[in-house]
Amino acid sequence: MTRRARIAALTLAALAACPLAACSKAEQAAKPPAKVNPHATTLRDGFTDLDGLVRAAKEEGELTLIGVSRDRLNFGALVSRFSEEYGIDVRLAEPDASSGRQIEAAKRVKPDVFDLRLDVAVANAKHFAPYRVAAWDEIPDDLKEPGGAWYAAYGGYISIGYDSRQVHAPASFDDLLRPNAGKAVRVALPGDPRQVAAAFDGVMASALIDGWPKVRHGVEFFTELKKRHRLATPERATVLIDWDHANLTRGATAGAGTSAWKVVVPRDAVLAGYQVQAINKNAPHPAAARLWQEFLFSDTAQNLLLKGYARPVRMEAMEMHGTLDAEAAAKLPKANGEPVILTVPQTDEGRTYLRGHWTAAVG
Repeated sequence: MTRRARIAALTLAALAACPLAACSKAEQAAKPPAKVNPHATTLRDGFTDLDGLVRAAKEEGELTLIGVSRDRLNFGALVSRFSEEYGIDVRLAEPDASSGRQIEAAKRVKPDVFDLRLDVAVANAKHFAPYRVAAWDEIPDDLKEPGGAWYAAYGGYISIGYDSRQVHAPASFDDLLRPNAGKAVRVALPGDPRQVAAAFDGVMASALIDGWPKVRHGVEFFTELKKRHRLATPERATVLIDWDHANLTRGATAGAGTSAWKVVVPRDAVLAGYQVQAINKNAPHPAAARLWQEFLFSDTAQNLLLKGYARPVRMEAMEMHGTLDAEAAAKLPKANGEPVILTVPQTDEGRTYLRGHWTAAVG
């Protein structure tokens, strides 16, 4: 038998002893694992696919988030689901930290992922590691940094929460100045607007005129409330101007669906605000940080946020795909008017004006 004939015979024998499917699996098993780059800017470039990312994140085994509380927006369920699904321990550092505080504490706390207001994220983009999640194209352009330094995950609209036993249903901010059948209207913000972000946003929402914030108009509105003895502390208020998810939570915790607390988004003054995600440039667990981002923007996590009354950033896309939790979405108040998102210059102008005029006008 010639050498060529012997090789052909051996090849045929090997094929007979090894079915095609089995040989394919054996060859795949023999291949070296794909190279991993936990600092990559996309899933494909760094891990090939989600399975590769999961393996890398599991090897790290830990994840540290800052500014995220289990008691807010259903994050407790969100964190538990992530930890159980991937076997990664999640540490929540300074859960009540403001956006500014998160940046200040980063060197000491060493978080993997930040949860920030838009203006703070824009100002601190140099501290973040760019990463574009798989759902990147479904995030509106005005809610993400083109290179992937930061991008919004969830948000809400400024709303009017009110005790329907004491206050006629308001449709606008101006309705809070009108007669109320002899019953006391006591309006509050959730804190000092010069110090508390949600209170500042409440003033800016009242300042909207034809889609533009005129902060002087907002201060004048609260000045008029004061003149009419309608300003109060949150504890005594029958009306609270706050984010819709915060007002909805107040109603839900008042007692088994029997609460008289109702929530509306003021007509033609729809101020939207979003919390953006950013991976720490010096994240101790870069793969776990990226896995958290992929999870946070998944249908599962976005719907869990929706159950906590947040408005997921992919809400419109999920509705088109038929993956949105319709029952949870129906609990959010409807908005009449085009949502407005403050630009960084508008936010800066508003804060400057309040520092100079709020005390004299409102106290």
